[in-house]
Amino acid sequence: MPPGPSAKVEVVDAVNSSRLLVYDADPALHELVAPVLRRDGRSVADAYDRREALEVLRHSACDVLVAGQGRNGDDGLKLLQRVRSIRPETRVILAGSRDPAGVLAAIRGRAYSYFHKPLPPGPLADMVQLALEGNEWRDDIRVTSARPEWITLDVRCKLGAAERTAQFIREMLADLEPQQAEDIAQAFRELLFNGIEHGGKSDAHKRVRASLLRTAHSVMTYVADPGKGFSLEAIPHAAISNPDGSPTQHLEFRQERGQRPGGFGILMSRHLVDELLYNERGNAVMAIKYIK
Repeated sequence: MPPGPSAKVEVVDAVNSSRLLVYDADPALHELVAPVLRRDGRSVADAYDRREALEVLRHSACDVLVAGQGRNGDDGLKLLQRVRSIRPETRVILAGSRDPAGVLAAIRGRAYSYFHKPLPPGPLADMVQLALEGNEWRDDIRVTSARPEWITLDVRCKLGAAERTAQFIREMLADLEPQQAEDIAQAFRELLFNGIEHGGKSDAHKRVRASLLRTAHSVMTYVADPGKGFSLEAIPHAAISNPDGSPTQHLEFRQERGQRPGGFGILMSRHLVDELLYNERGNAVMAIKYIK
């Protein structure tokens, strides 16, 4: 049996150290994520059942908890509920199965993120880093519809909130063929980032409305931002407006105005989905992928 949590907490004396906890009954999961999470300025504790995890959390504050399934069938969702009463500031990243209902429960429970097993080390590491760098986050994603066939979220205009939302949507598509799911998720991410950056001006006081709709033969994503809208013929910061023979002209425009490199979102999304439709005003977009 693995040692108790008191023997596994690595103490870091740095003033700005981050404390992480990994909860799962499977030692292999701990071995998988250990090299991903252990970096300078971090301490990592391991727990194999809920009792151990709660003991660690009562003992000291925890910045990020990666929560899988403990002994006796205790899953991360059950632990999430307890964590909210003990350490409400802790960012909980759930590790579960390919389960849309579980993903919705995670969003409602204000989990920070969700990944199905086996965990992808790179994306998990990126999400943990995002969690450690973020400030106030608990109200960044609000659920307004949680039916599996019609999910609608109100997302604060912050890039971190957009990244988290994109991962939740990716998990909602985990039952699809992998390439189809990734195409939809990537197109949604690009359109959501556009809505937050250009429509919402990355103003944390504003929100973007994002939906995922599923029918028997299609998947649709919808993003509506609070901006004034735009015309596809008048967006010099985007690659879709580049004239023939000048594939990078928009990058020069962005550099002159101090914008981050990018601008490929609309062009990329058009190639990832079957249909891309904008409303007349230009502040709402629907991406449609037909499922064969």
